[in-house]
Amino acid sequence: MDAKNKRNFILLGHAQSGKTSLAESLLYFCKATTRKGRVQDGTTVSDYSFDEIERKNSINLSLLFCDYQGNRIQIVDVPGYADFFGEIVCGVRSVDSALLVVDATSGVGVGTERAWELIEQNNLPCLIFINKLDKEDTDIQKTLADIRARLCKKAVMINSLDDPDLVEAVAESDDKLLEKYLEGTALSADEIKSGLHKAVDDCKVFPVFGGSSLTDKGIPELLDAVIKYLPSPLERAKVEAVDPLKPENKKEVILKEDAPFSALVFKNISDPFVGQLTLLRIFSGALTSNTGFFNVNKKIKERIGPIFLLQGKEQRAIDIANCGDIVAIAKLKETGISHSLSADKEQFLFDPIIFPEAAISASVKPKSREDEEKISDALHKLAAEDPTFKVSHDPQTKELIISGLGDLHLSVMVARMKKRFNVSVELGTPKVSYKETITKSSKVQGKFKRQSGGRGQYGDCWIEIQPLARGKGLEFVDKIFGGSIPRNYIPSVEKGVRQAALEGAVAGHPIEDIRVTLVDGSYHEVDSSDMAFQIAGAMALRKAIIEAGPVLLEPIMDVEVYIPEDLLGAISGDINPRRGRIMGMEVKGKQQILKAQVPLAEMFKYANDLRSITGGRGMYTMRFSHYEEVPHKIAGPIISQYQATKKQEE
Repeated sequence: MDAKNKRNFILLGHAQSGKTSLAESLLYFCKATTRKGRVQDGTTVSDYSFDEIERKNSINLSLLFCDYQGNRIQIVDVPGYADFFGEIVCGVRSVDSALLVVDATSGVGVGTERAWELIEQNNLPCLIFINKLDKEDTDIQKTLADIRARLCKKAVMINSLDDPDLVEAVAESDDKLLEKYLEGTALSADEIKSGLHKAVDDCKVFPVFGGSSLTDKGIPELLDAVIKYLPSPLERAKVEAVDPLKPENKKEVILKEDAPFSALVFKNISDPFVGQLTLLRIFSGALTSNTGFFNVNKKIKERIGPIFLLQGKEQRAIDIANCGDIVAIAKLKETGISHSLSADKEQFLFDPIIFPEAAISASVKPKSREDEEKISDALHKLAAEDPTFKVSHDPQTKELIISGLGDLHLSVMVARMKKRFNVSVELGTPKVSYKETITKSSKVQGKFKRQSGGRGQYGDCWIEIQPLARGKGLEFVDKIFGGSIPRNYIPSVEKGVRQAALEGAVAGHPIEDIRVTLVDGSYHEVDSSDMAFQIAGAMALRKAIIEAGPVLLEPIMDVEVYIPEDLLGAISGDINPRRGRIMGMEVKGKQQILKAQVPLAEMFKYANDLRSITGGRGMYTMRFSHYEEVPHKIAGPIISQYQATKKQEE
């Protein structure tokens, strides 16, 4: 298939707008399938995984293809739910254009708005399909008005080439046509056709079509428009990459079949039969099966086996893939998501895919010893498939933490662990990594003396402690003069101090931002030992902390909340009860960015709360900023609970 006869697009839209059903209609109309599947029955080509069939909605990105009038159309079907936004982000990087699906029964939804933002950010030519017009009380003009008001004024119904709105929109997209139009000269049919194709490619006009994926109404017109108006891989917006040999330079990729090979890996899929499938988009040149490529990120050559075109879960082997193709390769050992592939003689390094940051976290506990042994491998494999799913281990709280884009995202991952790896886990709220510090200085003695017949144990030290600035950790200073403690025992005192600092004094959390100065002590010629001075150092630190006005410190996070302007008041009002401080505002496109600093302890359920307050229209990012003192009314119960538990254990 020549590249000029290829089209590819991503299906975008709000959840339940009918994207997957529309894909079924397109495949069936083009005779790529012999029957139309139904989401309700779990028989669609793209929703093939067990969790998608159970939940009756898309969770994963899937690839489809069909041939229409001598053209190859590749479709990337992605979920509409915000919890799986990572699938949408990587899918957008693999295509030349988009097809936005709008539900005529509910109009522009939150998912539609977020999809449109991606279309604008990536400068994607786009067709709009108003779906479900077979339903009662639907009004295509009302939905079109909603699209124009909330998404783009350049959305134009394509009824006929003489439509005044269409002619005006095409004329306004081109200076020469506009001049002719304003002079009162009618544009010819050919001028309108070619002008519309260019206007769509330049993202100046967005043609709108109506119909129903259930009844196949509007499907032929939509397919014709895909071929007529969406760009081929040769016509798409220019693609730039870094030259690894001259990193300061960007160079344009020549979008041709006979140009040097270049491709971007955008997704990994786990297949139960062949193992990992790596999905890549070829921008230029060609790749032949059973050959190899140069991985620019890893700076290595990697051999490949067969190349596949994917039809949902079905893999169809092809001999060669070239400019514009979206294909899969099995069992690559070194190549991962966001890696750039080239011929080794001329290399292209593409910008990495920027995935949304995790918004919600949970602690994970295996339900049995058997699960405990398998959990690490299962989580590692799930994280390799989904860059928005993070796995970490908190060394302070000793908890295994999983993070994702929402409750639904995490529950899907837990279900996959059970189904695919036979690992059962329980989720909980992560513990906060508090720290302990002091507010004033103190000087104490730590003395350990034990006689039990024979050789005893003796260690004695005096230390002074004083507070340091935040982030300074623990400093140990040796000021022993005159040999009151032999030099060989001073490291033992420091070891004891540092060990006690890790264990905490008032609430079991690490002690930081203090200077510990060893000023005096005594020893016994026979009974002193390394262990005795370690114990003495630990005793001294715990005692000194209690006398130095101990306080708890908590992690404070930099939070950025992205919301429409009309929700600013509601979000600001919600930050204050979380003990947050609003630090500023910023405007980015149609959105307001509220910047705040909020304690981590108040943020564990924020993803769900934000979704509830904004009706799903808000999103946020969060990163660690610094530690601050915990207010006494909050620290008190934390300390009391720890002391009670410790007493019980003793």
